[in-house]
Amino acid sequence: MKNDTLKGQYRINEQIRAKEVRIVGDEIEPKVYPIFQALKMAEEKELDLVEISPNAQPPVCRIIDYSKFLYQLKKRQKEQKAKQVKVNVKEIRFGPQTDDHDYNFKLKHARGFLEDGDKVKAYVFFKGRSILFKEQGEVLLLRFANDLEDFAKVDQMPVLEGKRMTIQLSPKKKEMPKKPAASKPVTQGQKAEKPEAGEEE
Repeated sequence: MKNDTLKGQYRINEQIRAKEVRIVGDEIEPKVYPIFQALKMAEEKELDLVEISPNAQPPVCRIIDYSKFLYQLKKRQKEQKAKQVKVNVKEIRFGPQTDDHDYNFKLKHARGFLEDGDKVKAYVFFKGRSILFKEQGEVLLLRFANDLEDFAKVDQMPVLEGKRMTIQLSPKKKEMPKKPAASKPVTQGQKAEKPEAGEEE
C-alpha cells in the first residue's frame, strides 16, 4: 500500500499538465523544454517523464525509469526512518508512603529502562487526603533522581499536576573510556635514544 501512496504523489508522462517543463538529470542539459518535446525525449530513451517539483515555475521534471524512481524514494525513506531513534517513555508509579522494598524494586526497573536508552517518567499518585503528604512525595522523587544520577539526568524537576507529582529523567550518554597511550618498551639490543646536543642527560 505504501508504494501506492508514493505513486499518487507524482505525475508522469501525459499526466503532467504544464505547457513547458524544466528538465534536470544525467546526460541532459538542464533547461526549459515544451512539454511535447520533453515527452518525445523520454520516449526516445524508453523512460518516463516524472514531475518532481510541481510547484516550481515551470515544474521540474526528470527523465527516469518510474519504477526505479519509486524504488530510490522508498530506499531513502527507509534510511531516514532508520536514523530516527525512537525514544520510549517508561512510567513508574509510587504511592506517597512507598516502603523501601518496593522503592528498590522500582529503582532497579528504572535503571534497566535507562540503560536501554528509554526515558523514565516517575510519579507519586495522591489518593484523597494523601495529598497532605505532597512534600513526602517530592522528597521521594528527588531521592529517586539522586539514586539514578549515574544513569540519568533530570529533564524536569518534581511538578504537581492534579493528583500526580511527576519527575522526568533521560538516560545519560555513555562516554567511551579513553585508552591511555602505551609507551613502547625498549627491547633488548635496542639502544635508548641519545639526547640531542644541547639537551641535558
